[in-house]
Amino acid sequence: MLIEPDLAQEVTQLALATGGVYSDVLCQRHTIMVVRFEDGKLDDVSTGLESGGGVRVIQGDLAAYAHTDILDAEHLRLAARTAADALRHAAEGPVLEAVPSRREPPDPVREPGEGTYGIHEVVDHLASCDEAARGLSGEIRQVTAIHMSVFEEGLLANSLGELRSSQCQRTRLVVQVVAGRDGVIQVGQEAPGALMGPEFYREHDPARVALVAGRRALTMLDARPSPAGKMAVVINSGTGGVLLHEACGHGLEVDHVHKGASIYEGKLGKIVAAPLVSASDNPTLPGLWGSYIFDDEGTPSGETVLIEEGILRSYLYDTHEAMKDGRASTGNGRRQSFRFPPVPRMSNTFIKAGDADPADIIASTAHGLYARKMGGGQVDPVTGEYVFSVSEGYLIERGRIGEPLRGAVLIGNGPRTLEVIDAVGNDLSFEEGTCGKEGQGVPVTTGGPTFRIAELTVGGTDV
Repeated sequence: MLIEPDLAQEVTQLALATGGVYSDVLCQRHTIMVVRFEDGKLDDVSTGLESGGGVRVIQGDLAAYAHTDILDAEHLRLAARTAADALRHAAEGPVLEAVPSRREPPDPVREPGEGTYGIHEVVDHLASCDEAARGLSGEIRQVTAIHMSVFEEGLLANSLGELRSSQCQRTRLVVQVVAGRDGVIQVGQEAPGALMGPEFYREHDPARVALVAGRRALTMLDARPSPAGKMAVVINSGTGGVLLHEACGHGLEVDHVHKGASIYEGKLGKIVAAPLVSASDNPTLPGLWGSYIFDDEGTPSGETVLIEEGILRSYLYDTHEAMKDGRASTGNGRRQSFRFPPVPRMSNTFIKAGDADPADIIASTAHGLYARKMGGGQVDPVTGEYVFSVSEGYLIERGRIGEPLRGAVLIGNGPRTLEVIDAVGNDLSFEEGTCGKEGQGVPVTTGGPTFRIAELTVGGTDV
């Protein structure tokens, strides 16, 4: 255990010395490995160990936070006093009370992983990525493979007397392949991640990951400029989850709602999507990149149904925002590390599977765009307006996937997009990412089946 339980409880009481109503302390230790393989050789190896603790105290609408990189009694007590002093002269606000979660912790979500990594083993995996991608074609110009893993130990105590401890190991492989021909350069990337240790590479063969990335880059060399205009858009299984996450999910994080900065404010119980659409946030799914047993406030995780057959059912809460609504947290209080205060964040967020055969969705589309792989984008959570690039796209003509297209951009409004989804497939799958908010990045999974947006504006370069 990182610190003694009695010390943890002492720290939470010290933090309440100036009138706070709730406090918690998070202690963590991270063992990190990052290995980079580029241009056929080992480029960089970084390993590290970081540890420390953070103390938070809540009083009304205000919260104070202090952290220390030295994990001992003296410095944790100092952090608690510092956080308490920050609220010493705070003006009186609403009287809030923490509501304990009634959830039981879920079954293990594959924690903490099997063993630890050896550097030689990791380098062999990355070398196989390089070999596989370069073997595809002489047009492969560059291959970069990066292994990232972290073993995390945590202990959290709060002023309600709750004490949680956990261990987990996460692994991610990022493979980026650059292809070039006649001055045209295209990039393909594949980046699986999971709540796993060395067993990760048994489930995610590194050579296969590299082949997917390499073939994507080569395919886009043959692509023609995307047409522009309004058309049907079919989004491939897994990759469409990023649209839900960015264009809609952030608006369901309740801190945005409380600030009046969400288009979903006041819409609980109302229709916000087509009846075919149901969506959840669920950190209990075994082995997924964004899974956890307890969130970063010690609340047991569990599924939160966000949208049920088109009707908005819930927002995502952390403890402080839940106190403002007189309810329990949904288990979505997350933070990058002990150096940051928790805020409401998504975990594994996805559109649920429907009944349609993905092949039938394509076959019933007369004309449109097939987005096999989504790229980056920008979203305004206040209005829901978004712009997303398509990193691998194809033309759909008369119910068939045709020639590859490059330069396609999806332009729309998140809530409006959910309203005009007219087909949802039965092939749910997931992709991994890192979500940024308030200067913090946390692992998240996005997901969904193949689905069709009846009409969407597509920006393109074929004029």
